[in-house]
Amino acid sequence: MFQMVEWVEDDVPPMAALAIAIVAVSTSAILIELSSAPSIIKAFYRVLFTTLLLAPLAVTRYRDDLNTFSRRDFFVAIITGGALAAHFVAWFESLEWTTVAASVTLVQSQPLFVAFGAWALLDERVTRRTVIGIFIALVGMIAMSFGGLLSGNVVAGQRPLYGNGLAVIGAIAAAGYVLAGRSLRQRVSLVPYVTVVYGVCTAVLFVIALTSDATIALTAYQPTEWLLFLGMAVGPGIFGHTVINWVLKYVESSVVSVSLLGEPVGSTLLALFLLAEIPGIATVLGGLVVLGGIYVTSTANGSTTDETDKSEPVEQSKQSEHSGQ
Repeated sequence: MFQMVEWVEDDVPPMAALAIAIVAVSTSAILIELSSAPSIIKAFYRVLFTTLLLAPLAVTRYRDDLNTFSRRDFFVAIITGGALAAHFVAWFESLEWTTVAASVTLVQSQPLFVAFGAWALLDERVTRRTVIGIFIALVGMIAMSFGGLLSGNVVAGQRPLYGNGLAVIGAIAAAGYVLAGRSLRQRVSLVPYVTVVYGVCTAVLFVIALTSDATIALTAYQPTEWLLFLGMAVGPGIFGHTVINWVLKYVESSVVSVSLLGEPVGSTLLALFLLAEIPGIATVLGGLVVLGGIYVTSTANGSTTDETDKSEPVEQSKQSEHSGQ
């Protein structure tokens, strides 16, 4: 793990790392669908294994950063980790009730809610372009959620309206994760930050698992299931979200946000070839509208970062960190 981090930091161009991360996060929904475990169990082990992979690095190379955590920092980390847990609970469950294409596209709409939350809670300026982008995406969300029902194109055993709603809740929770952790992330290095937040998230998911019907199935799984849990942590967790957070140190957040629009496309294609899941016309057209709205919103403040001196690594003052899926 140490060698991998050093390789990324020293030898991989940020844009190449971003491309790798997009491919990695695109596998998340597929790995979740391949697992037959309860959604809360999948979420718990996904975050637990990610935390365990990062913890040794955090306590060895970043011990000084961990020692600088104040009581207030830990309080912020608890709120951030709780929001991340809510994101995983809602999104993993949404995949039980709707298509991969719809779920991943809707949960990826978190930049819309980050923009709204930054305006409502942090008094940040919202441009006209941002408002237009949010409106476009909302139209697409409505089309995705209701178009399939009106056309009668509903797969047996699915409840697309319920699943889509959970995906939107997951996006809102992801926005809360970004907004809550923004100030802490600007003061703390990436590895100790995500290790502490993921640790809190793991604890919250563990409590939820213990209080749910899935408690009896906490460890009773075949080796294939454990490999899927580990794959969720290594792929989307380490090579996906953690690398994306590292990339944000060097690449404008608007560029990263737009690049992340490749995740729903990648996940949809993987679901088509690996799961034989064919999205309906309403999902495809509505999804394109949603992605268009996210693009408009994500690039609304792009001009403010164009003047940044790219000769030095830059920590974005208004990062749009990926939750992730």
